[in-house]
Amino acid sequence: MATTVKAQSRDTGKQSNLTNLRGKGLVPAVVYGYNTDSTTVSVSELDLLKTLREVGRNGVMKLDVDGNEVNVVLSDYQMDVLKGQFVHADFLAINMSDELELNVAVTFTGTAIGAREGGVVNQPNREVSVKVKPSEIPDSIEVDVSDLAIGETLTVGDIREKTNFTILNEDDFTLVSVSAPRSDEELETTADEPAVAVDADKQVGSEKEGESSL
Repeated sequence: MATTVKAQSRDTGKQSNLTNLRGKGLVPAVVYGYNTDSTTVSVSELDLLKTLREVGRNGVMKLDVDGNEVNVVLSDYQMDVLKGQFVHADFLAINMSDELELNVAVTFTGTAIGAREGGVVNQPNREVSVKVKPSEIPDSIEVDVSDLAIGETLTVGDIREKTNFTILNEDDFTLVSVSAPRSDEELETTADEPAVAVDADKQVGSEKEGESSL
């Protein structure tokens, strides 16, 4: 049974109105999708966080908009990473009988053989795109990397048949690899390279507008 989050419709207003909402512990949001007109709403940040902990990042919840309940997933969100607060949320209304396309996190278990031999574990991609029914959305895809040796790579093709849903990425989409350890000469060369200066103001600004994992 999906958890219900109460929402109130709101007028699309000025930035100051959005700031006031957030000051009251509310998250400006929009709901759109299946049998639903695009509607601007606000939800309690505490209720949203509680629900996401219960159902997971990709879990289905019910959004009660002024007494009208719809099944939704959190399709997108923005957070102020400095304050740890939601800035905005997008809810996608869904048909429970139709498959969805969304990104699912890939988590790794075990210690790769190559890592125990001194190799370096690289994880270039931590999510895959899947097509799945709402009732079967996984919180994450767990992959055991214990048998991965130096020079070996684990790709989507290695896990595709182990899931009960469709992974949309190509077979050669790399999830994790183990490379040989750097030689002393390579480490010395890296240490001799000049450091690149970073504009702290720009860095803070980009983080503030970005997303943060839940």
